[in-house]
Amino acid sequence: MALFKKRKAMKAEKAGKNVMQMVTTYGEHYYSWNGKLYDSDIVRSCIRPKVKAAGKLAGKHIRADADVLKVNPDANIRFLLSEPNPFMTGQQFQEKVATQLCLNNNAFILIVRDTNGKPMQLYPIPCVMCETKYINDELHLKFQYRNGKSGTFPYGQVIHLRQDFNEHDIFGESPAPALASMMEVIGTIDQGIVKAIRNSGIVRWLLTFTSAMRPEDIKKNVKEFVDNYLSVESETFGAAGVDSKATATRIEPRDYMPNALQTKETMNRIYSFFNTNERIVQSRWTEDEWNAYYEAEVEPLAVQMGEAYSVRIFSRRERGCGNRIVFEASNLQCASLGSKLAMQAMVDRGAMTPNEWRAVLNMVPLPGGDEPIRRLDTQVVDLAGQLLGMAETLDTGKVEAMAGILVKLLEADRAGPGWPSLDAALAGIRAAGAPEPVPGGQRERPTEAAERGKDEAQDQYQGRDGPE
Repeated sequence: MALFKKRKAMKAEKAGKNVMQMVTTYGEHYYSWNGKLYDSDIVRSCIRPKVKAAGKLAGKHIRADADVLKVNPDANIRFLLSEPNPFMTGQQFQEKVATQLCLNNNAFILIVRDTNGKPMQLYPIPCVMCETKYINDELHLKFQYRNGKSGTFPYGQVIHLRQDFNEHDIFGESPAPALASMMEVIGTIDQGIVKAIRNSGIVRWLLTFTSAMRPEDIKKNVKEFVDNYLSVESETFGAAGVDSKATATRIEPRDYMPNALQTKETMNRIYSFFNTNERIVQSRWTEDEWNAYYEAEVEPLAVQMGEAYSVRIFSRRERGCGNRIVFEASNLQCASLGSKLAMQAMVDRGAMTPNEWRAVLNMVPLPGGDEPIRRLDTQVVDLAGQLLGMAETLDTGKVEAMAGILVKLLEADRAGPGWPSLDAALAGIRAAGAPEPVPGGQRERPTEAAERGKDEAQDQYQGRDGPE
């Protein structure tokens, strides 16, 4: 009988050698902090403005064809963005994903598809560890959950958001090493304050006895002193008296306060790490300060979410047909009232619809308010098109006369400004029976035409109030 038996091959080795090689490779894993970072009130207050702003982003499905631009053309994608799963709304889902991204610089979203490959649900993956592995030459992510269970999914089935993307090929850098020293300082200061306050309230009076006494006698005299003079039920009304055998000394309480400048400097370092400041955290920002914070923190997140969603939800062919996901801040409640009213100019020029403007002002939409409108003085001037449209209702002779007028007007325009070059054009207009243009390029108003007709009638019948 042989001393050493032949070792049986394990299942992982039979599946492929690359599996064990990728798992044991150094650096092919990611560890999230153990949750103590979120327990800090400072860290939670720093990330809350960004998380709340991310929850207000409105996800929309855009399909840009060669002819027309459609918003939310597919009801399935629209419901996927507004109701990603049965347990969360779109706003709650985006806040949870943003929280994981701020704390770990990595956030994972699992896409659940039906039998036809159509995305049906989205779930955030709150993992404590994630490692990469290759199965059949395809990249997979293995997640270790907080309850001890694990799950492995193809990388193409996961929406991966990341920050501080530097050394690793897949994961963003963990914020734990950079924050460890600052969090230790803040924790030490908080614990030191609590312990100092507790110690300062232990001893309030010190009795010094002039003669030697046994320990039990000292405790007895101290207890009598407390009962007689420090108890609320004492009959001495706060007055204390001792003989020459003891001296009573009051110890003033000295509450420990750390150096305010050092504490504030540590707080500013944490604010700078999360790219925020005290005014943003305490919601005392102005419109310009919030716009600066939005462009620095929220807008890059909206761009990354839109691109990551588009790549994972749509195939390459669907993206080539103009399908994409965008997250926009349509809820501009941070703008002042003056800025909201100034958007009227965008409505007048067709850049915004009336209902979009009313949504900014917290007003309900109106019927027909989804169509863009334009002021008359901003309409496109197409004189030639108008004349050609009028030509459809005229006979052949008048059409030829109108064509000649257009040609002569163009020649007059090339000849330069001035009315003497338009004599021939005016003659053609009179022959065609069309109204003459007014000098200066302005059209005659109806009231001015009526007054001019009245004056001509009075000139014809002089001495009378008007024509008979």
